[in-house]
Amino acid sequence: MQYVATRLLKKLPFPLDWLPKPAYIVGGAVRDALLEREKDQFDLDFVLPENAVATAQNIAQQTQAGFVVLDEQRQIARVVFDQGTADFAQQEGDTLEDDLKRRDFRINAIAYNPHTQDIIDPLKGLKDLERRELRMIDKSNFNDDPLRILRGYRQAAQLGLTIKPKTRNTLRKLAPKLAQVAAERVQQELQYLLVSPETPWLYAAWEDRVLQVWLGKLPAENVQQIEQIEHSAWLLSNIWTELGQQLRQPIGNTSTLLSLTKLASLVSPNPQTAQTQLETLKYSRVEVRTVTTLLEHLPRLLEITDHPLTPEEQYFLFQKVGDHFPALAVLTVAVAAHQDTLRETKMVGFIAPLVNTYLNPKSQISHPTPLLTGSDLIQDLALKPSPKIGKLLTQVQLAYITGKVSSREEALEYARRQVRLMGNS
Repeated sequence: MQYVATRLLKKLPFPLDWLPKPAYIVGGAVRDALLEREKDQFDLDFVLPENAVATAQNIAQQTQAGFVVLDEQRQIARVVFDQGTADFAQQEGDTLEDDLKRRDFRINAIAYNPHTQDIIDPLKGLKDLERRELRMIDKSNFNDDPLRILRGYRQAAQLGLTIKPKTRNTLRKLAPKLAQVAAERVQQELQYLLVSPETPWLYAAWEDRVLQVWLGKLPAENVQQIEQIEHSAWLLSNIWTELGQQLRQPIGNTSTLLSLTKLASLVSPNPQTAQTQLETLKYSRVEVRTVTTLLEHLPRLLEITDHPLTPEEQYFLFQKVGDHFPALAVLTVAVAAHQDTLRETKMVGFIAPLVNTYLNPKSQISHPTPLLTGSDLIQDLALKPSPKIGKLLTQVQLAYITGKVSSREEALEYARRQVRLMGNS
């Protein structure tokens, strides 16, 4: 297991001899090293028989890193480095095995002693990793932290595991306990699940009524649609690489534009109701706005096969949707395809002109560079500041994109005519 030592020790952000003996790295870092999974940021969990907070504080001081006590009663502290975090926890119970038995799943109850380079696996988590299985340690451990219920589906999706039937049955029965968990923690786990391209476990969480605890009643087709969203995103990303890159841009701490597109399928189609649901889950303002924007404009986009958007409608669409458009394009194609499996390529054809317009930085429809400003109208037409200025600028821009004007002088003359018409109306 030399490669485990190499992977873990190379991430150690301080000298090994700063750790007391014994000291153990536990949980996800060990599991990921065994699976040969790489992360951009390290996330190390240490268990120490004693002096956990004092050790963490000493390391933070010597490395000039951030330090915070997470749980004074249980003696848990975090040291925050530029490249990641290291949590130090006091051992629970008389032995390391007692501590490991308090964890959620056997694959997360494997420990590593960096001093001796020994793997400690009293609960046979290595065997589960070899079999690609997720198996609980004890039912009572989910009472200590019910978030572990949702985490089971998330880890199965992220790590490509199957959940053992007995474990899944327990998760299903205990699902109502998720209501006891803080909304912020549920939201983070849900986002991890939505970011994963492995959608079957999201559907399994719906089947087991885990998602419904916080999201309410969910039609099966809404959850099934998420697999289609993944496929439509893949299809559009292959055609327009830049669109695919934007879909994977981070939004907030754990979201991406694509994960929020999936989230739009899990909330009410009514933007106001969806906003309430998302605010209850403590999503950020920008995340809530992204999802509600998609829901607001989706119905009109689904109609373009029969009623194409005029240049004016396209202009207003891009003004309102902005950088959310890649998500709206994917959602439109996915919903159309889910309703009728023969329509995916057809809908891509209808949406293509809009995508090309959006990706064209010189397009006056999607990325307008106005011929006039409000100051121009005030100075050249002797107008007073008022809401009329904004309306005039919009009219001039629409005239620009439809070819009625092509220069600043023509735009000013067009504006004068519009002012006269307003005065006569």
